[in-house]
Amino acid sequence: MSTHIGATPDQIAPYVLMPGDPYRARWIAETFLEDPVQYNDVRGMLGYTGTYQGVRISAQGSGMGQPSIAIYAHELFTEYDVEAVIRVGSCGGLSDKVKVRDVVLGVAASTDSAMNVPRFRHVNYAPAADFDLLRLAAEVAEERLLPVIAGGLYSADQFYNPDPEVTSTLADYGVLGVEMEAAALYTLAAQFSRRALALCTVSDHLLTGEETSAMERQESFEDMIVVALESVVRLDRDRG
Repeated sequence: MSTHIGATPDQIAPYVLMPGDPYRARWIAETFLEDPVQYNDVRGMLGYTGTYQGVRISAQGSGMGQPSIAIYAHELFTEYDVEAVIRVGSCGGLSDKVKVRDVVLGVAASTDSAMNVPRFRHVNYAPAADFDLLRLAAEVAEERLLPVIAGGLYSADQFYNPDPEVTSTLADYGVLGVEMEAAALYTLAAQFSRRALALCTVSDHLLTGEETSAMERQESFEDMIVVALESVVRLDRDRG
């Protein structure tokens, strides 16, 4: 067992879907996975493993923010030999290219966090998604006619940003949505030679002020979860 995950290595699958909300991890397990078994409740950060189309997949909450997801991703990669983590969360729309309920495939993640300073010093490292996962997710979404768009994310360190001009500038440079976790996940996946992708449903829009209801978020998140699960199945099939 690791410090923050109360599971033995055999209890966690090679592929993990990671929402921020641990209760969404439970919803994923109960809604989409066959025979889900809970393996973690340490600090209330729920984790489950089951199967989807015969492939073992886990759903693990990460909490909010880069420090929190970094703890769980680090332990999953290093202590449980997880091959791929797909973040399944929400984001705020920054661009008129995206609409509420669209799913953003996070190609790369800009950030205002200083977490990578000890690693790269004066270099501005660019955390990016795994191309195979990104390609597979795009294929699944296209086949299912789901509203997705690939582009940059902004992983903010603060939910209540004191400088709204920053998000405006990022939008001018093509960033599609703001969230709080992808940059740390992508960095750790690169460090440990693993795969990672952030799928984020646009739950509200900073330009229009539009927000989704609880029911609309659930329905939109269902599309995102299906894309993530089907991508994992294809990745597993490609590995042979």
